Amino acid sequence: MHSNVTIPNLISIARLVLVPICIDALVDGRWDVAFWVFLIAGVSDGIDGWIARRFDQRSELGAHLDPLADKALLVSIFVTLGLVGILPAWLAILVVSRDVLIVGGVMLSWVLGRRMPIQPLFVSKANTTAQIAFAALVLGSRAFGVETERLWFAGELAVAALTVASGSAYVVDWLKAMSSEPGDPGRAS
Repeated sequence: MHSNVTIPNLISIARLVLVPICIDALVDGRWDVAFWVFLIAGVSDGIDGWIARRFDQRSELGAHLDPLADKALLVSIFVTLGLVGILPAWLAILVVSRDVLIVGGVMLSWVLGRRMPIQPLFVSKANTTAQIAFAALVLGSRAFGVETERLWFAGELAVAALTVASGSAYVVDWLKAMSSEPGDPGRAS
């Protein structure tokens, strides 16, 4: 295992620092600033993953830090957009509830001595991609005054459907892992 002081980890930490800047811009109605900060954070997410793979700079810290930075940004964006009335509250609640469900399941597993490996599922990656694209659409349409009503509605539906599908897939995996014997190599991941 490599040192935890890697370029990808530093980029993930920078992404965490961008979260309050983006949220402050949203609350102040500075949509252009929020859009550009969000875009920088999104692009940096791709860059840190590429660097980690390309230059073999993967680390245990990075395996946790990268998704934490993603979730901090996305959950903060969806909650803030819900609170300021830009997104429907049900969508923000759905996005947050899925993440709370997953974190709660992992924590419960640890409490029960059944540590679950944290590995993203394909549907989870699709969900994250949809959330990022939709958030960019919302912020961009506000920042540049572009009418995107049909895309917006389709984005809401896609995010809602993928959030439910992803949350359901994690629950199924969690239930499989909890019903297997501890240390069972056939245990779900």
